[in-house]
Amino acid sequence: MKDVLDYIEKNKQAFVDELVALLRFPSVSADSAYNEGIAACAEHVRAKLVSIGLSAEVVETAGHPIVYGEWSNPANSRTLLIYGHYDVQPVDPLELWDHPPFEPHIDGETIYARGAADDKGQFLIHLLAVEAFLKTGGNLPVNVKVVIEGEEETAADNLEGFIKQNRERLKADGVVVSDTAMFDHGVPAITYGLRGIAAAEISLSGPGRDLHSGSFGGGIANPATEMARIAAALHDEDYHIAIDGFYDDVEPVADWERDAFGVLKFDEGDYLKKTGAIALQGEAGYTTFERVWARPTCEVNGIYGGYAGGGGKTIVPAKAGCKVTMRLVPNQDPEDILRKFESFVLKTASPAVTVEVVSQGGAKPAIVSRDSFLMAAGTAALERGFGREPVYMREGGSIPIVNVFKEELGLDTLLLGFAQHDDNIHSPNEKFSLADFHRGIVTVAHFFDEVGRPG
Repeated sequence: MKDVLDYIEKNKQAFVDELVALLRFPSVSADSAYNEGIAACAEHVRAKLVSIGLSAEVVETAGHPIVYGEWSNPANSRTLLIYGHYDVQPVDPLELWDHPPFEPHIDGETIYARGAADDKGQFLIHLLAVEAFLKTGGNLPVNVKVVIEGEEETAADNLEGFIKQNRERLKADGVVVSDTAMFDHGVPAITYGLRGIAAAEISLSGPGRDLHSGSFGGGIANPATEMARIAAALHDEDYHIAIDGFYDDVEPVADWERDAFGVLKFDEGDYLKKTGAIALQGEAGYTTFERVWARPTCEVNGIYGGYAGGGGKTIVPAKAGCKVTMRLVPNQDPEDILRKFESFVLKTASPAVTVEVVSQGGAKPAIVSRDSFLMAAGTAALERGFGREPVYMREGGSIPIVNVFKEELGLDTLLLGFAQHDDNIHSPNEKFSLADFHRGIVTVAHFFDEVGRPG
């Protein structure tokens, strides 16, 4: 390990330069205007894998390509599947960025660019740790298979199809993903749980066209008003979700988890500062950590309908709508929740409007066993990389591919994140700590070493 760690230290600046080069690619997967950037970024990742000693290829799909690479030594007893994504979120609103999003800007120990933390900086950590081994001794203590996709931010299913078609090729002993965050600055974490998601859109239609509110208001249903009424009915006064049967399969927060969450530092003032909110609010009877990690939610993402321009326009709008996402916890099934959601909306809506509920799919929640070689190796590696034992936490977001790895390949996933919750992921001025980038490379090198140890 000494040679490996010396290599990482000596190439500290070179690794930052590689991150800068990767972040320059405008690889926005949701916008076809960036298809050229997507293709160029995929080729760049493939070339990187080859340059450090892996066999690699760009696999074309019906959407954006997947980069696949592998390296093996018959003497190694274990194989790791490394997953990441090179695509990024759209950059809008562009005017809120302090610097162009695809022209990386370094300020002290922080790098600013779209994709810095989500997920280019994080998956590059693994590739650089692989490089450190192969460039110093020509060997790794563990076999590696690398899958870097280009559609994570669009929820496309081409990667799932690739996995189903390549089960034999992708055989491994476990998966490692760095697409989550640490608990706090200087406090590493292993994430053992992810919420699932179910998404839907409600559309209401009233009159055949916008009508004069003076001539017709009060005589017919107003879709915007009815939409607001449905949205308000989703929760009761204690912010419990009012959808019939929504909590039927919810696994309660275990006593050990409440104890574990309870010892984690929670600074309400800092939390409010980070979010820009003026007060905490949520489901009665639960702490903030429990609400955002271990309890399901139902969020109105947006309501539309009628006139919203300058000045006034006195109408009864013809249409209105609402987009909703529900975060799910273990034992909840997205299809079941979407059926219950539709039934609730149809029951609640006025008979004077036409209602359509369109399911937009979802993903199951995930819980990873803490009793595995992945957890043991990850814990030991983080202690060496950060100089302290990690905490264990859940994550409120969703990484659907974790369930695909489990269902299709039978593999557990270690969520080994190095970002921070204030890294502006999906927002303007996304950033990543270069100190954590470096510590992450050291950590993953130790992780490979730990996984490769017999027993």
